[in-house]
Amino acid sequence: MRGRRLRAALRGWGGVGAMAVVCALAVVFALLLPLIRSETDGSGTATGGGGFTHGSQARAEVECEAPEKQTLSPSDTDGATIDAIKSRQGEKRKLIVGVDQNSYRWGYRDPNSGAGADLEGFDIDLVHRIAEDILGDPDAVQFKAIPTDQRIPAIQGGRVDMVVRTMTINCERLGEVAFSAPYFKTGQQLLAPKSSTITGYDDSLADQRICTAKGSTANTKLAGDKKAGELVSSADIHTTVPNQLDCLVRLQLGEVDAVVTDGALAASQAAQDPTVELKGSPFTTEYYGVAMKKDADDLVRRVNQILVEYRQDTAGGWQASYDRWLSATLGKDSSTAEPPPPQYLRKS
Repeated sequence: MRGRRLRAALRGWGGVGAMAVVCALAVVFALLLPLIRSETDGSGTATGGGGFTHGSQARAEVECEAPEKQTLSPSDTDGATIDAIKSRQGEKRKLIVGVDQNSYRWGYRDPNSGAGADLEGFDIDLVHRIAEDILGDPDAVQFKAIPTDQRIPAIQGGRVDMVVRTMTINCERLGEVAFSAPYFKTGQQLLAPKSSTITGYDDSLADQRICTAKGSTANTKLAGDKKAGELVSSADIHTTVPNQLDCLVRLQLGEVDAVVTDGALAASQAAQDPTVELKGSPFTTEYYGVAMKKDADDLVRRVNQILVEYRQDTAGGWQASYDRWLSATLGKDSSTAEPPPPQYLRKS
């Protein structure tokens, strides 16, 4: 319909000659379009003149090759974000942190500790260290238990100052939140009953029902591989749940045949249920980071400084926490048994 209108209008201009003018204008517009786009960042903010667009695209591609490096260098200087946290009065003067309360040895309540048991685990230890550094009190924390798919909305909506919840740093999330340097290295892995014929992330997944947490890296990975033909076509990946532990429950009930999640979490779940085990080797390499608002530069830098000191603290730092919570399930000699070295590409 639009084409017929255009042709009708052109007949009124003089036919072929007018068409030539329109074509010439189209060419000029096509040549100018990259320059116009380079003037804004999509939100109306000026970003520069011609040539900048190509540079930005190249940088974005490089960044996505190593998302764990896309963080600010460490600093212990307070800024607007930290000042706002410190200015909270009375009982509200706490660091508000989104965590898990169902991930065994990461962020959970010990069922043997009775009602009202405190949250504990590897992630929780890190939260207490951050609170101690910023507010001078390791217990100056308000924990908010949030499901996997609510981690980013909780940060963007200002409901939490940060999320410390086995959250993988990846390129898609870097467009929505800022991350600290990585504090743990892991990879996606399969969890299935010991009696299962599943052998790993391979053709043994044919006709198998696989559970992932909604909004998780595992869910994104499986969906992408299915679309690209890199996951056997008959694998059923429709089952998603709000929290990762719900997948273990589905597995125990026989509603799914396998779970895909980070190997570190899968090992903890296997420790909870002796009838399941890890199948095959990790098929990705991923890093956990502390997630914060994109404009909270001072907080990102401060957390990175805390992580530097946390790694170096041999008495009560990263290694002590690993030995306490994770060595029993992941091993003392595995590649996860030491903190990943930090790298900083963003200096300002």
